Amino acid sequence: MDHVNWVLHELLFNAKKVGQASHNMIAYRFTDPTTERIVSDSDDDGEKGSGSKLASLLELTDAQDCMVVVSRWYGGIHLGPARFKWIAAVGRQGLEDAGFLNNKSKQDR
Repeated sequence: MDHVNWVLHELLFNAKKVGQASHNMIAYRFTDPTTERIVSDSDDDGEKGSGSKLASLLELTDAQDCMVVVSRWYGGIHLGPARFKWIAAVGRQGLEDAGFLNNKSKQDR
């Protein structure tokens, strides 16, 4: 868990734009080397339900040893339920860009 806290600290305090976001939604998933169990959790930072959406994304894609952080700046327009689609899409794109998604076809899952 120390590495999760370290990453969050680095992002929130050293990446000024991220630190100023209205919401920084996170999810992480890794294998504990001591117990060999998967450890996962999420936080929606006030954007109710978004952390669990990101956690589901990690589980569904079988992403391992990673954390996804999606930042949102409120601009005065209520996005409604569509915001979850965009949060998940941004999270997935970040995982893909960073090489954390398996290249399994849908038939293999």
